[in-house]
Amino acid sequence: MAEILVINPNSSASMTRSMAGCLEIFNGIGPHSITCTELAKSPRGIETDAHVSEVIPHIIEAVGATSAHAIVLACFSDPGIDTVRRCTSLPVIGIAEAAYLAALGLGKRFGIVSLGSPSIARHHRYLCELKLQDRLAGDRSLDTTIVDLIATNVIDKVSRIGAQLRDEDGADVIILGCAGLGAYRKHLQEALGLPVIDPVQAAVALACTQLDLGYRGRAG
Repeated sequence: MAEILVINPNSSASMTRSMAGCLEIFNGIGPHSITCTELAKSPRGIETDAHVSEVIPHIIEAVGATSAHAIVLACFSDPGIDTVRRCTSLPVIGIAEAAYLAALGLGKRFGIVSLGSPSIARHHRYLCELKLQDRLAGDRSLDTTIVDLIATNVIDKVSRIGAQLRDEDGADVIILGCAGLGAYRKHLQEALGLPVIDPVQAAVALACTQLDLGYRGRAG
């Protein structure tokens, strides 16, 4: 059985448990085991460019130590993904890139529900790097932190921002722009009447596909 290692690059065990709960949908439907872990050396949340840079060495260390067959980077900034891919021959899937790819097959323009305002510029830079910026309808912030997200129920905020992305920005697909938001996916999809993507689920689904088809990364 092939193992998919889902790396939460921050140190929040609560977020790791939340992600694992959202991934229970994969139980029993394929020949893969899914392991979720956080990185104890990292900050509790990855909310700034400095945080993104700080966690990259910890990710590389975790990837080098694993016996898994595929890696999922479970932070919506896809921290250091090009560097990580150069360090291993394993498939490495970033949750943001996987979410964008899923959205392209579900609609014309996607909207992102982001954790905090500083992340919006980072998302736009990445979309430009991927040449996908023209498919972005809007990116709106919850103006919260990882710590507060885990400690509180933000469903009303998420629903309000999702409706703004649909009604004001013209999004026909919604992406939850944080690994800790997956628990709200089903409710939001029912409330909005649009496809709503949990990026962690999207990335694990892509990892399953790459393993099933025998795709591999290329180190170096």
